[in-house]
Amino acid sequence: MPEEVIEIVDTEGRTIGLRNRSDVHRDPTLLHKVVHILIFNDAGQLLLQKRSMKKDVAPGKWDTSVGGHVSPGEDLMVAARREMDEELGIACDAIKLLYSHIFVCSYERELVFTYRCVHNGPFPFNPEEIEEVAFWDIDAIRQALGGGILSDNFESGINIFLSSQ
Repeated sequence: MPEEVIEIVDTEGRTIGLRNRSDVHRDPTLLHKVVHILIFNDAGQLLLQKRSMKKDVAPGKWDTSVGGHVSPGEDLMVAARREMDEELGIACDAIKLLYSHIFVCSYERELVFTYRCVHNGPFPFNPEEIEEVAFWDIDAIRQALGGGILSDNFESGINIFLSSQ
């Protein structure tokens, strides 16, 4: 299978080039777009996914409900809907953009567009990408921060969300 090609963007999200996935996941100078969707249930709990041990980034860590790269030329909302279908096997009608931010770590730099929707399940998730899913109370997420069970990317994004509440 050919390697995924990802757009390299400036801080405004304008495309400045294309690179292979392996390049953007080892060079933090290559900013690329991703979408994250925070999926809440009617009780206000946040769905987290436990990443498959087969993943090259944050294997076995609890992570945002849905997250993935934006394909070259793809609309952000189209990417969000595609990722929800690919990862959790669901569609959400009312998706709302919350914020964007730049996430930086030792191996990558992402321009993250975070969305929110409400869905109570079921979630026929993709077992190649996800080990399990569970709804978490916000207080339980706060207690887990810094404990090594959440992905670095999720911790960065959820701190932005929590500070806006």
